[in-house]
Amino acid sequence: MTLKDKLAAQRIYLLLGALFITSLVVSNLIFQKFFYWYPFNIEIFGNKLFEISVGILPYPITFLITDLISEIYGKKRANDVVVIGIFASLFSLLIIFTADSVPATSWSYVDDKTFKTVFGNSMIAVFASMLTYLFAQFVDIQIYHFWKRLTKGKHLWLRNNFSTWFSQFVDTFTIVFLLCSFGIIDWANFKGLLVSGFLFKVIVAACDTPLLYLGVYLFRKRFNLKVNEDIDLL
Repeated sequence: MTLKDKLAAQRIYLLLGALFITSLVVSNLIFQKFFYWYPFNIEIFGNKLFEISVGILPYPITFLITDLISEIYGKKRANDVVVIGIFASLFSLLIIFTADSVPATSWSYVDDKTFKTVFGNSMIAVFASMLTYLFAQFVDIQIYHFWKRLTKGKHLWLRNNFSTWFSQFVDTFTIVFLLCSFGIIDWANFKGLLVSGFLFKVIVAACDTPLLYLGVYLFRKRFNLKVNEDIDLL
């Protein structure tokens, strides 16, 4: 690979990392709003199916990006992005804590009470999300590369979906459990939110498989990569 190609690959890697971090941090900031995605009028455990937090919308993007980075740049680069995401979450937590601590002026459009209502619980959400995110992302990467080795780089759809399904169940179960434990969500909604959140992520994982195939195809064509060949940025 030429120096020009390596520089282009590095820029794309940085862009994917930026999208990953943005999706992760934003999902932690907007989680308190819930909506009803209603393709089916079904109730499960007392909750309507797909009655879920808006924070779940950008979160599956992180798994698509780590799968793409794993496929093209390798396991180490995918793990690097995950670690950077942890620091970004910690930094956002520090900013929210500082902003919540300083008193609002009498003429401030957003007063202390409103700010705390919207962002106060974000500190708990970031903390809870970090615990699950760290484990779920590393589980996703480990399972992805297990299937990649087992299939010798073939059957991309299999490792993309199997790794995401398992890691997303771990993530959904733990985050809903922690939010209920912190009193942000009532325990009566636990089962319904768990099933709705997991099924939604399974559907998204299935839908993003063509996008992963497209991304891998474009990378291999642009950088002349063979099946199972990674881009070495060093």
